[in-house]
Amino acid sequence: MPDTTEMTGPGHRPDPQPGAPARPEQLSVYERIKAMILSNQIPPDTKVNIDKLARQLSVSQTPVREAVQRLEGDKLVARRQPRGYWTTPLLNAHELRHMFEVRLLLEPWTARAAATDRTANPGQDLLDEVDRFIQAYGQHEHGYELASHDVAFHDALFESVGNRFLSDAYRQIHAHLHLFRLYPADLNGEQTVAEHRRIAEAVLAADPAAAEQAMRDHLFAAMRRFSLGFTADSAHGFPEIRSTVVRRN
Repeated sequence: MPDTTEMTGPGHRPDPQPGAPARPEQLSVYERIKAMILSNQIPPDTKVNIDKLARQLSVSQTPVREAVQRLEGDKLVARRQPRGYWTTPLLNAHELRHMFEVRLLLEPWTARAAATDRTANPGQDLLDEVDRFIQAYGQHEHGYELASHDVAFHDALFESVGNRFLSDAYRQIHAHLHLFRLYPADLNGEQTVAEHRRIAEAVLAADPAAAEQAMRDHLFAAMRRFSLGFTADSAHGFPEIRSTVVRRN
């Protein structure tokens, strides 16, 4: 198990055009380290070398320490006394199943609720987020940016419902931050974006049943994609969703 983090920075990129993604040096220290973790430049279950990160990012140790503390809140790093901070291990197959069981309880209902309210309907905002991602990144591989898009899309849906208890329950899962480390599924976002578009269109059409089903389909498809991160042996046949409440129709 490694105890240092040897990382190489990204190569030179031309200045971004309007609407293009920000270059790594334009991101905050927190976002840059988070991107390193999500892209496995800093592997799972690895000691976080704060001095080395500070030198690589050309900053003092203070913003790196502050960023690492924020990442601890994201469940991407954990403090191990007396040895400092380590990146958290990947989810195992059972944890992945449990996460999706919770998401299947929360998110289809949320999509239905969002589609029910015609006056505060978030459908157009959701479609705009889908189009923003496509225009900015096209069909190139952008795993970290896809994770950010996924967060923005699902967060917007939860915020539109206006139930802070529901939103808090969802955010406690930190689903996207864990999933996109697990397996490089759908890196160009083609499948994810198509599923998001179907959800957004159903919400915009104020069709609660269609929105609920589109979200359910999306979650089952995502679970299948991320389950490919396990071999049949390591997953013990990859456990199926058990709850009758969340079983796919």
